[in-house]
Amino acid sequence: MKLAPLLRATLLVSAVAVLPVATSGLAAVDSRANHGFDKLFTIYELVKENYVDPVDDNKLLKGAIDGMLASLDPHSNYLDGPSLQRLETMIDGKYSGLGLSVVEDDGAVKVISPFKGSPAEKAGIKAGDYITHLDGVLYYERDLDEAVEKMRGPAGTSIRLTIYRPGRDEPFDVTVARGVIELEPVTWELKDNVGVVSVNEFSRDVGNGVNKAIADLRKQATLKAVKLAGLVLDLRSNPGGSLDEAVALSDLFLDHGDIVSQRGRLASENQFYRAETMFKGDVAKGLPVIVLVDAGSASASEIVAGALQDQHRAVIMGERTFGKGSVQSFIQLDKTSAVKLTTARYYTPSGHSVQEGGIVPDIKVPQLSDPDARARAERAVRESDLRGHLINEASLDDKDLEKDKMDDPRFKVSAEDLKKQGITDFQLHYAISTLERTAGKPMLAATQGRK
Repeated sequence: MKLAPLLRATLLVSAVAVLPVATSGLAAVDSRANHGFDKLFTIYELVKENYVDPVDDNKLLKGAIDGMLASLDPHSNYLDGPSLQRLETMIDGKYSGLGLSVVEDDGAVKVISPFKGSPAEKAGIKAGDYITHLDGVLYYERDLDEAVEKMRGPAGTSIRLTIYRPGRDEPFDVTVARGVIELEPVTWELKDNVGVVSVNEFSRDVGNGVNKAIADLRKQATLKAVKLAGLVLDLRSNPGGSLDEAVALSDLFLDHGDIVSQRGRLASENQFYRAETMFKGDVAKGLPVIVLVDAGSASASEIVAGALQDQHRAVIMGERTFGKGSVQSFIQLDKTSAVKLTTARYYTPSGHSVQEGGIVPDIKVPQLSDPDARARAERAVRESDLRGHLINEASLDDKDLEKDKMDDPRFKVSAEDLKKQGITDFQLHYAISTLERTAGKPMLAATQGRK
């Protein structure tokens, strides 16, 4: 099994770095802790000798490893053969299914986000939904791989999902026809005179993909004889990915200064990532940039938003991000197993940790075109809500984290009224309108400071 595709798969859900580990390093254990393993072995023997049914050693070993890593934080976990194979299949080319990124959350199947253009998105599945039943069968405290396998199948076949959506009183059923899923990390289009670039995941070559997108948007504008008024970089519902690609994407728009710093347990492991290391100059020089984020923007997405905000290169618009400010290292143990371990926190150029608090937009814009958005926002699950999450070293007050839920008197229009106007994505509409209104005026980012 190749490391590269496995790594790219793992990067879909967090900022991950490869950590080279020697065999001796894996064996090194603090001698002071060794006596504590005596109790573990005693319990193992008790189970083997006294449990009502015979128990397989591999099951006990995996359970002990899973429990050990789960006690650390929500993002450290053990990946064995089936998990690695599932991730590899998902990221390597085409597969037939629904087009969902899911995780297990307290025994339930939770949607991180539907892939754009996927059958799941077209059926109305949203980030933050919980899938409780598959074809009427309850999936709770069961193996996530089993649920994922059930959702896959030949293109054209259907499956009935029972959805619990925070903000709604009752669960509801959605029937989704499976399709062939082709993951597109970067998509773009020219809307009037504004370029919109959507980054759906931070897998391999995202930096180059966005570079290509900007060049193509300039070409389209020239062919249409319009002057490009600005760019919208859409990172909404992007759960993260490669740390290197987050740095590359940020570097596209920066020609000086820091992008992000990574600080671990040992000072010798601290790293600083700076502009001009992957791309020279600002590829969008002269163009104002708006970065759209929401509660589903996490990890690598927050690195980009934080870098462009701190360097005053872009205006951040939307809703407060997820708040995942940690880096996981991918450590392959053998051909069929690996560990994803939290090894560092990352900080924006100003020294701000996004852990728990996330990135606060310069301009807070709710998604008014979604009738469920307000109720979901009030119950949105972020990093600070996860059991065992890392604590922000700045000791943030919960009240400070809730400020983004306060009403803004500027945004009163209803989803029904917007629908009548043909506006299906209010946040994107507002970003484009802002760039069009300010075209020819001093660059937005130059006049915006952190708030």
